[in-house]
Amino acid sequence: MTEKIATRDAYGNTLIELGKKYDNLFVLDADLAKATKTESFKKAFPDRFIDCGIAEANMMGIAAGLASAGNIVFASSFAMFAAGRAFDQVRNSIGYPHLNVKIGATHAGLSVGEDGATHQCNEDIALMRTIPGMTIINPADAVEAQLAVEAAAKTEGPFYLRFGRLAVPVIYEDKYDFQIGKGVVLADGSDVTLIATGLMVARALAAREALMEQGISARVVNIHTIKPLDNELVARCAAETGAIVTAEEHSIIGGLGSAVTEAVCQSCPVPVLRVGVEDTFGRSGPALAVLEAYGLTAERIVEKAKLAIEMKK
Repeated sequence: MTEKIATRDAYGNTLIELGKKYDNLFVLDADLAKATKTESFKKAFPDRFIDCGIAEANMMGIAAGLASAGNIVFASSFAMFAAGRAFDQVRNSIGYPHLNVKIGATHAGLSVGEDGATHQCNEDIALMRTIPGMTIINPADAVEAQLAVEAAAKTEGPFYLRFGRLAVPVIYEDKYDFQIGKGVVLADGSDVTLIATGLMVARALAAREALMEQGISARVVNIHTIKPLDNELVARCAAETGAIVTAEEHSIIGGLGSAVTEAVCQSCPVPVLRVGVEDTFGRSGPALAVLEAYGLTAERIVEKAKLAIEMKK
C-alpha cells in the first residue's frame, strides 16, 4: 500500500530542521499551531516562535517587520485566513516591499472536509497570483513539500506555500532535483497531457492508467510552482500532444487551469479543459466524499481527456 502523509506534516517537520540551520528563522502562527504543525517548532525554538492569536492581518505585519530586520520568516495559518482575511497586509506589507516572508498556508481546498465552505479556500492561488513577485508553490506530496520549504527558506522574497490537511500518497520515493519554476514530467504520452498540481497529481497518474487501458497515451506533468509557471514545458506539451487537461483542488477560475490556458493561448493554442472546483462554494462532509462530489477525481480527468482529444480532431 502506498504511504500517505499530509503535506502540512512535512511542513512542520521541515521547519524544525531549518530552525537548526538558520538562527535568524522565525515562525509565526495565528492560534492554530497544532493544526498547522508549527507546534513542534514552538517547542524546539520557543524564543523564535510567536503566537499572534486570532489576528492574521496583524501577524502579516509582524512578519513584515521581522523580515525588514533581516530575518527569514514563516507566517502560518489556514489558507482561508492567510490569503483571504489578510490579503491587504500580504499585498501591501509583504508583496509591495518584496520582503522575505514565506506564508505557510495549510488546510487549503475542499479536503478540509467537515470544516465546510467557510474554511474550504478554493480562491487562494487566484488571489496570490495577482501579487507581483509572489512565488506560489503547491506540492504534490510530503517529499515535494519538504523540498519546497527548504527552497523557499534559501530564496529571497515572498512565497505562498500551499499545504493540505488530508494525507495524500507519496509520489516521490527519494529526493529529486526540485527547482522553483520547473515542472516535472512524471510519465510520457502522446495523445493528451494531464497537468496537475497538489493532491490532484496522484489522481492524474491514476487517470493515466485508466486511459492506457483504453489505448490512450497520456503524459502526466506535475506543476508544483504555479507562479512563475514553467511556460516552456507547458508550450512543449501543447505542441507535442495537441490537447491538455488541467487538474487542481482549487477554483477553475484564476488557478492552475487559468495559468496554463494563458500560457497556451500565447504560445501554442490547443484545446485546454479544466478539472477543478466550478464557480461554486464547497460544503461540509468527509474530505474524500467532498472531493468526489465536486468531481475532483481520476474518473473526471479521464472524461475530460477523452473530450479534449476529440476537440483537436
